[in-house]
Amino acid sequence: MSDIPRRAVTRSAKLASLPLGFAGRTALGFGKRTFGRPAETVALEVQRRTAEQLFRVLGELKGGAMKVGQLLSIFEAGLPEEVAGPFRASLTRLQEAAPPMPASTMHAVMAEGLGEDWRDLFAEFTDEPAAAASIGQVHKAVWHDGRTVAVKVQYPGAGKALMSDFNQISRLSRLITPLFPGVEVKPMVADLKRRLEKELDYADEARAQTAFHDAYADDPDFVVPAVVERSGNVLVTEWLDGTPLSKVISEGPQELRDRAGLLLFRFLLSGPARCEMIHIDPHPGNFRMLDDGRLGVMDFGGAAHVPAELQWSIGRLMRIGTLGSGEEMVEAMREEGFLTPEGDVDPEQLAALVGAHSYPFTTESFKYSREFMRQETTRGIGIATDMRPGGLGRHLRMPPQFMAVTRALTSCGGVLCQLEAEGNFRAEAERWLPGFTDDGGDLTDGDLTTGEATA
Repeated sequence: MSDIPRRAVTRSAKLASLPLGFAGRTALGFGKRTFGRPAETVALEVQRRTAEQLFRVLGELKGGAMKVGQLLSIFEAGLPEEVAGPFRASLTRLQEAAPPMPASTMHAVMAEGLGEDWRDLFAEFTDEPAAAASIGQVHKAVWHDGRTVAVKVQYPGAGKALMSDFNQISRLSRLITPLFPGVEVKPMVADLKRRLEKELDYADEARAQTAFHDAYADDPDFVVPAVVERSGNVLVTEWLDGTPLSKVISEGPQELRDRAGLLLFRFLLSGPARCEMIHIDPHPGNFRMLDDGRLGVMDFGGAAHVPAELQWSIGRLMRIGTLGSGEEMVEAMREEGFLTPEGDVDPEQLAALVGAHSYPFTTESFKYSREFMRQETTRGIGIATDMRPGGLGRHLRMPPQFMAVTRALTSCGGVLCQLEAEGNFRAEAERWLPGFTDDGGDLTDGDLTTGEATA
């Protein structure tokens, strides 16, 4: 396989082809409308072709481009089926694989990290990677003590490529936004850039993974591989077998999809309670369903700290969004910094927006679906982007302390919709979020079993 494009000029040219292609398709669409084709048909065709080119180009690159492509692929559940269908298989491949680096380059990284005699640390090691992702690739090997291990090797120059890609991608928001309505691309890319600066630090990732491993040791539902060795840009952990979550999405029976979805949600909510950390990169490539029914979890480079007081705030907001009135939502969200201190906010408009996110927790059993995500995305985008005088869009803010958790839970919702998972998600919120059941006497009692949204 040929090497990936690394030179700045080559990478910039690849990314620059995206808006140029978009402009060409838009002009083509205008021409077709001129000759009488329905505007909706033309718009759909432009969207489909743009999406195909976007994911093809992002998939050919590593660094920030590949990472953004992985993140955006989670939101394909919100696309119209006519657009999502043709390239869903390509998204799955994007989540799971990328071209590997040459063996000679990999050997140099291994020697720099583990020493010139690095092969002596392994009973077996093959040059062919088992997986290649956005900033590194993974080799399956046997450690000198007989354990099967995963050897994560970071691409040389990954940090420089990341920053270059993000500077380019930040200019592509006008292309990406029409494909993913409701996704705020610029703040998402900015937050992802900050997180990936941490992800480049394998020492930080090793510390986070060890914290999760210790917290979930001998757990009946989850497996977090232990860290075996870390030095330089090489991270060695225990190997994790199982069925990739992307394959469960594409081929798994409904019973397995339901269990995978419930466990994914449980893992994200339980992490803060068990080790004050949350896994914030829940794309399907980071999870495996094991034969014994447990969920295996990998890639902790993006883990974020969630202190006890923030856990309570999250639970409180979720409960108010589920049971509270519009006035209570305005007061709580203003206290937490989601609304500007001044200005009138329509409580009913806010309740309608929050209702899209709280609906799964109003009933003992809820089934996520692509149709649900499309409907709620369409409903919410009009409210959240209302910039008229008195419109909610003028007052909405994202407090920095909530950014990581919001990203994790939003991404999780996208995966749950891909899985079309059904389960008692409310029970998980009650179990793991302290503020969800402790209302401090501020709210009136409500019926959580009706399945009716607040809005």
